[in-house]
Amino acid sequence: MEPLTPPRRPSGRFVSRLTKGTLAIIMAGGRGERLKHLTLNRCKPATPFGGKFRIIDFVLSNCVNSGIRQIAVLTQYKAQSLIQHVQRGWSYLRGEFGEFIDVIPAQQQIGEEWYRGTADSVFQNLDYIREHRPKHVLILAGDHVYKMDYGPMVVAHLEKGADITVGVVEVPREQAREFGVMTVNEENRILRFAEKPQEPESMPGREGMALASMGIYVFNARLLERLLVEDAADASSKHDFGRNIIPKALEKLDVYAYPFTDVRTRAQSYWRDVGNVDAFYESNMELVAIDPELNLYDANWPIWTYQAQLPPAKFVLDEDGRRGLAINSMVAGGCIVSGASVSQTMLFSGVRVLERATVEQSVILPNVRIGRGCHIRRAVVDEDCDIPDGTSIGMDREADAARFYITKKGVVLVTREMLRAAQ
Repeated sequence: MEPLTPPRRPSGRFVSRLTKGTLAIIMAGGRGERLKHLTLNRCKPATPFGGKFRIIDFVLSNCVNSGIRQIAVLTQYKAQSLIQHVQRGWSYLRGEFGEFIDVIPAQQQIGEEWYRGTADSVFQNLDYIREHRPKHVLILAGDHVYKMDYGPMVVAHLEKGADITVGVVEVPREQAREFGVMTVNEENRILRFAEKPQEPESMPGREGMALASMGIYVFNARLLERLLVEDAADASSKHDFGRNIIPKALEKLDVYAYPFTDVRTRAQSYWRDVGNVDAFYESNMELVAIDPELNLYDANWPIWTYQAQLPPAKFVLDEDGRRGLAINSMVAGGCIVSGASVSQTMLFSGVRVLERATVEQSVILPNVRIGRGCHIRRAVVDEDCDIPDGTSIGMDREADAARFYITKKGVVLVTREMLRAAQ
């Protein structure tokens, strides 16, 4: 089977009319437990990514850049840092022009239940959707990293006469167990849909690949309301889009796949679910490469975020053994590398690396202090950590295992709590 055929690109004026009438619902309430200690005090969408951003910035930027400026962010677990980030960085939309980003916490508006699943989180906010009277509702996950224009997807939904449209990507079959997996016909109509199957179905003619849901859905607003009301009344349901709403809809509705392969540049085809520490580490490390697939320097599709007021990065001292330098690395504002060496590393905002320290192939989150003479390799260091002078991380697996968390691929995760316990 050949890769799915993308729909044609419609005119900008046609797209803009549709996006203005589309309400985006971003689901940002998951626990993010597979990120282990990185989500001990924050939800997954609030996790720092790419040197200066947070994961949710990507889906929010996609909405704004697509002309969708009526956005609701549904939160539930450990939402304080996410709420604070959205308030600080995304408050520039103008309500008098009908633009907004509303952060909506779980409020038990219907009964005494917190959100029981992705579908239930939207069901409990149906009054909010009715208030804004959108023509279409775009359901989005707040915990994926990618760049995508949603306008053509909404257009394809309309032109197909679809009841539901699902954004899809092709993934290796061994990774597909973490996603909703589907089978489509020649017209991209979805025939079967299985949520996180143990034995994912391969694409015909492409045995090593499976077709996975991106967690992106376009619904006609009235149909969405009817489906959610029916699902809420079903006591056997898990109240989840992937497990319940989509599979049941296949029985009587026109549900189509929208392939994420119709973009013009290589960068926009990038999509990552940074669902565990290894994936988080690898996705950040990809950005350090000479020509990364995700282009953060694309002025035509900027990633917006809260900009802390920080001075430029600084590299000081120039003596043998005490030379401040960074090689094949990304270094955010406010960083100081003082007589230390940084290689193939992502330094987030406000990091300090002190004399004779070496940092290699690592992801260092904001406001970390790395002491004198430290040696760090293949590590993720959580924000606000203070690494004591002379500490070695990533050099001795047995010693690391006694103090820190080690992933299946040998990446060492370090947090403040671990450092305190090791002292």
